[in-house]
Amino acid sequence: MVSFPNAKINIGLNIVEKRADGFHNIESVFYAVGLCDALEIIENKDATEENIIFTSSGIEIPGTPQDNLCVKAYHMIAKDYALPRIKIHLHKHIPIGAGLGGGSADAAFFIRLLNDKFELGLAWGEMHHYAKQLGSDCSFFISNRPSFVEGKGDQFESIQLDLSTYYIVLIYPNIHINTAKAYSGVKPKKANRSLEADLLALPITEWKNYIHNDFEDSIFPQFPELKNIKEKLYDLGASYAAMSGSGSTVYGIFEKATSLKSSFPDAFVWEGKL
Repeated sequence: MVSFPNAKINIGLNIVEKRADGFHNIESVFYAVGLCDALEIIENKDATEENIIFTSSGIEIPGTPQDNLCVKAYHMIAKDYALPRIKIHLHKHIPIGAGLGGGSADAAFFIRLLNDKFELGLAWGEMHHYAKQLGSDCSFFISNRPSFVEGKGDQFESIQLDLSTYYIVLIYPNIHINTAKAYSGVKPKKANRSLEADLLALPITEWKNYIHNDFEDSIFPQFPELKNIKEKLYDLGASYAAMSGSGSTVYGIFEKATSLKSSFPDAFVWEGKL
């Protein structure tokens, strides 16, 4: 059985306050995009092999197979349910550490795939429960619907946001930004206007004046090429452009289909319908 875990973008990212536990409370909107990995599960009937065998292709995944979130999800669920031996193959296409949630998507889609293939009967709430233990944004990909996000990025509320008439371009310039270091450079502050109730209702052409990713304030001075990508997307006609998460992917939302790969020859570029 095969599924296709998709990436997400952040539309706005307000870093509201630093928590007593050292994490930060944020406000953001997560929106799924069509850039996907491919994930396959097959049952392994060879009793001489390990309970789970993980292989991958495409973009090289750092760490050992035991570090992979899909493998961790298997062992977590196996404590509560009798799971058969399986083989997992992940073809990695979503850039790693790019602010697109690719690893979290893989883990969440794996939980859903495991539930469907072996008819575990997991309720949505159970799948969300498992996903939250793997990462703050994992739970989003269980429902995979436009969501207003709060807390550590682990509290989700589905919202009515339809961008299906627009097109998107993702630009990943192969720059790795350490998330902890990114947070260390921000100054938490309360937003003046509600992202969910107020700003999203504005015409998308006005978003650039009001909807902001707070990470840009500290990351753009360190990596001016990211600021240049954002400005270039506007020059090329984007209705809205921003960095996703803590970077380093910068995206542009357009009213018409695009063909911009030649404009960013040194970067990973993905274009598609929202």
